[in-house]
Amino acid sequence: MINFNDTKTAFALKSDAQLRKASWLFKLVASKSLVGLGKKAAGLAMKLRLPIREVVKQTVYDQFVGGETIDECEEIIKKMLEHNVYSLLDYSIEGKETDADFDRTKDKIVQTIKYGASHEGVPFAVFKPTGVARFAILEKYSAGKPLSEFESRAWSRAKNRIEEICYTAYKFGLKVMIDAEESWIQKAIDDVTREMMERFNQEETVIYNTLQMYRRDRLEYLQESLEMARQKGYHLGVKFVRGAYMEKERQRAQEMGYPDPINPTKEASDKMYNDGLRFALEHLEEVSFVAGSHNEQSSQLLAQLMDEKGLDRNDRRIWFSQLYGMSDNLSFNLAEAGYNVVKYLPFGPVAETLPYLIRRAEENSAAGGQTSRELNLIEKELHRRGID
Repeated sequence: MINFNDTKTAFALKSDAQLRKASWLFKLVASKSLVGLGKKAAGLAMKLRLPIREVVKQTVYDQFVGGETIDECEEIIKKMLEHNVYSLLDYSIEGKETDADFDRTKDKIVQTIKYGASHEGVPFAVFKPTGVARFAILEKYSAGKPLSEFESRAWSRAKNRIEEICYTAYKFGLKVMIDAEESWIQKAIDDVTREMMERFNQEETVIYNTLQMYRRDRLEYLQESLEMARQKGYHLGVKFVRGAYMEKERQRAQEMGYPDPINPTKEASDKMYNDGLRFALEHLEEVSFVAGSHNEQSSQLLAQLMDEKGLDRNDRRIWFSQLYGMSDNLSFNLAEAGYNVVKYLPFGPVAETLPYLIRRAEENSAAGGQTSRELNLIEKELHRRGID
């Protein structure tokens, strides 16, 4: 059993001042009303071009983002690697709509791949499909509607960007995870990811699709994905997450009158997530996977199952993953015990990463239990250091 309450290991990288700041910050994000007010204020300040950059940078930015550039992330990458925690550079720019923006994002992701190929601490790259493709086209394709000539050309350009990213990862020997997004655009993402896996996963697993296990259909889709991989002769790469769009998913389903795609209870989602882990472990000769989770029970389960099966704890087909700034008690204690751990390390200009930061704050205020857990662990470590 991994001791996820070992705060000395969990916060080895944090100075006393950083721990105090983290404590203050998690107390703030525990309040939904304060987070809502902060979101509105930040949006207004950006529109009015008010000088809020330093305020943001000194608070939520420092907690959840590695730096504005890859170079600024380098010190964190090195420090985490000293504790056997790897980094995944995540260019966290959202909400773009022009080809020029999509091309810039694609180029930045390619840059992270090339950087990772020459740095031991960065074994993965990642990207959001909406960072390189227009949301409306992904939605129309996923709905099975015919694309206009203009839309077809735009979709072709988007697929070319994705192909360039995946080819670069293949060429430079890095792995790349393609994030999941809203269910009504996911079919387009799934289809293009399958194409990339068929092309680049012939010899080993390079491309990973992301499955949001709070969706009712994802366990069945996982089984279908393995069958497709067998038929086409490629390795299946999967990242398991629970999911990040529950309220939006349920609201849209209700408004448009189709069945709720989300599992009815948290317990059902937890079971489906854990069943996905078990399925992947049973087919490890054909599946490589990343367990993206801030859930202690699922992390403990996977570690235990690996040991029961006699698998090496550093088997490179299996990775644990958490976000930078969260669940350090999972990341650093798993790494200390010898398991493979990679932290999502977002980077990007302060103003450009604001949507990502707001989402992190909203998720933490919504997940009251998670916020309380983070805060309790931080305060336990402050007490251990004698500075509470």
